[in-house]
Amino acid sequence: MFDLNSLLRDNIKRLTPYSSARDEYKGEASVYLDANENSFGSPLPVSYHRYPDPLQWKVKYRLADIKGVPPQNIFLGNGSDEAIDILYRAFCRPGIDNVILCPPTYGMYEVSANINDAIIRKASLTEDFQLDLEAIEAAIDENTKMIFICSPNNPTANAIDKESIEMVLNNFDGIVVVDEAYINFSKHKSLIQELTEYPNLVILQTLSKAWGLAALRMGMAFASEDIINIFNKIKPPYNINQASQELALEALNNVEQVNAWIKETVEERNRLTGELAKLAIVEKVYPSDANFLLVKTTDAKGIYGSLVEKGIIVRDRSKVELCAGCLRITIGTPDENVTLLQALQNITR
Repeated sequence: MFDLNSLLRDNIKRLTPYSSARDEYKGEASVYLDANENSFGSPLPVSYHRYPDPLQWKVKYRLADIKGVPPQNIFLGNGSDEAIDILYRAFCRPGIDNVILCPPTYGMYEVSANINDAIIRKASLTEDFQLDLEAIEAAIDENTKMIFICSPNNPTANAIDKESIEMVLNNFDGIVVVDEAYINFSKHKSLIQELTEYPNLVILQTLSKAWGLAALRMGMAFASEDIINIFNKIKPPYNINQASQELALEALNNVEQVNAWIKETVEERNRLTGELAKLAIVEKVYPSDANFLLVKTTDAKGIYGSLVEKGIIVRDRSKVELCAGCLRITIGTPDENVTLLQALQNITR
């Protein structure tokens, strides 16, 4: 039986969160003398002398319309990495509690675990990059607090079978984190509508990928209101700055443009998959549900070096578990993809 309170660290249960000036007063006023700001303004064309909304409600209401979830079920972080870090700080007692990772997967789960001194247990993906449910079950003990699942997965690009994820959700009493950073490029549906069914589910998404806002550093977590309240209890008072909130709102009003980019990205992904498969230096192009491809080559290190010399940067993943010989290649614009293919065609074995 899932019991959120039993999973929380004792110090987080006792924690009195910082109360900012904007937390204590709700509404509009004509004179603000509460937050020790510069009352004369700022030396910028747009005035940023007031602290931003600490809970980013305008952005959350817009996201609620797009995602179909209530705004109180949304947390906004300084990238998804902030949400990952908060999860460790909320639930993992340093040196005692453990988490289960499923490599190959996104590297920040392990980095954040090490920063927070959480014990890491690994249940590697199968050869076809799916969950090994038996290995996950064997890794769980009384101190296992979280399981991280990336779907579509980075660096393998494939979606994880929904039935396997639901099996974990139904049989694990801790937190299951499903990272959907690349979900917009997948034919598989988000699990976001399953939040009411699974109180132990946390979904991570981001505005960095399909929405093209990587420089703004805005990640999202969707979860039960109780879990979101824990995020808000731990986060810094003003973790999303005013400029990012305003720009995010502007971007979120351009859904049609983003959908057009997603469509073109998927078309380019399919075209690039076919063209890469024709090259002698390519042994396999793995199926992709993301905006990148995992490509097994005859000489990943050598090919990577040759591309760097031509000013083309891809990611060498050949030392990553289950990814020997592989490069990870982001889907570029049509012109960028042509440049990549021309460079690869000039590389011999």
